Amino acid sequence: MKTQSQNQVLLPALRSRNYRLFFIGQGISLIGTWMTQTATIWLVYSLTQSPLMLGLVGFSSQIPSFILAPFGGVFVDRFSRHRTLIGTQILAMIQSLTLAILALTGVIHIWHIIALSLFQGIISAFDSPARQAFVVDLVERKEDLANAIAINSTMFNGARLIGPAIGGLLVAGVGVAYCFLIDGISYIAVIIALLAMKIKPQITVASMNNPLQQIKEGFVYAFGFPPIRAILLLSAIVSFFGFQYTVLVPVFAEKILQGNAETLGFLMAASGVGALSGGIYLASRKTILGLGRLMVGGPAILGIGLIAFSLSRFLPLSLFTMLFVGLGTIFQVAAGNTVLQTIVEDEKRGRVMSLLTMAFLGTIPFGNLLGGALADRFAATNTLIFDGVVCILGSIYFSGQLPNLRRLIRPIYIERGILPGKVH
Repeated sequence: MKTQSQNQVLLPALRSRNYRLFFIGQGISLIGTWMTQTATIWLVYSLTQSPLMLGLVGFSSQIPSFILAPFGGVFVDRFSRHRTLIGTQILAMIQSLTLAILALTGVIHIWHIIALSLFQGIISAFDSPARQAFVVDLVERKEDLANAIAINSTMFNGARLIGPAIGGLLVAGVGVAYCFLIDGISYIAVIIALLAMKIKPQITVASMNNPLQQIKEGFVYAFGFPPIRAILLLSAIVSFFGFQYTVLVPVFAEKILQGNAETLGFLMAASGVGALSGGIYLASRKTILGLGRLMVGGPAILGIGLIAFSLSRFLPLSLFTMLFVGLGTIFQVAAGNTVLQTIVEDEKRGRVMSLLTMAFLGTIPFGNLLGGALADRFAATNTLIFDGVVCILGSIYFSGQLPNLRRLIRPIYIERGILPGKVH
């Protein structure tokens, strides 16, 4: 009883049965997802030895999110988030198992990987806004929402710590195919968890507007309110520049640090340790006050980590710098997501979260493509130094905007009972 009571104090979102099911299912599935990501980039680099091709595969997996996410947001606002997620998880399982069969039979080619990456991107365009908006339906108490979002980030990065490490060991030991197979099987856990949930019917407001008009309404609402606009723009900058390292890490692992797939796994796991540490800190916070500072300070920490990583030629130092890459990333992503979820109007939640998907996932492919091209021409080290400088400059710029954003957000928090006081 003592442990359960302590958990309720430290992690109040886990008091909700549906959220506990979501936490368990997603935790297992995400480990498989990160294993597959590590195995995929290693497979692509093994097949092509091309940083540009790494960027192209990354582009293929994320570009659908940029194009289709607004339609995914309208879909999520109109239809059941619960059923949407069941459907996307089944399709994602099929995608992973197809990748596994191709790899196991030895017939896999780079065009297979690009095509399946595109398919996964289409799934994500609907899955991501549905998943983020669904969190609100899972917690029974509104005051637990911030904690639920922080736990989500901790779970995601816990898997990011475990998945690449296991993936790197499996790739080195038995090959990439088994990473894909385990990932496909892991989706069963989240599908079972979703089916076991007891979800109240989602109340949707019928709209006479067509989807394009609803997308326009979402854009006008989001970009017309400075706090939402700032979160989306900062997320886009971090994703475009700060995430290029994810497709260039194999170059550092093999060429610069003279390592192998295990080295890649350890480097990705190190960033996961930093992100997990940040996620645990965010989940243990008792208040949402101060999240703005973490949101705008995160890109600076990320930028410093990227510059230091690019200059390192010593594996232990490289692993240490990756801690800061992960820490800075989680501060910006999780803090920004929490603030956004707590200020957005519920009837527009799906559309706003689809815009966050565009800003966060949708800009990554362009960054991956640019990062691969720059690394091909100017070397991977110089590319990451440039990325780090941009992240630091972005942090400085948005730090100057923070006081005005706080002034606009505070009345919303007071009105919704998140903060005490009266709206003036």
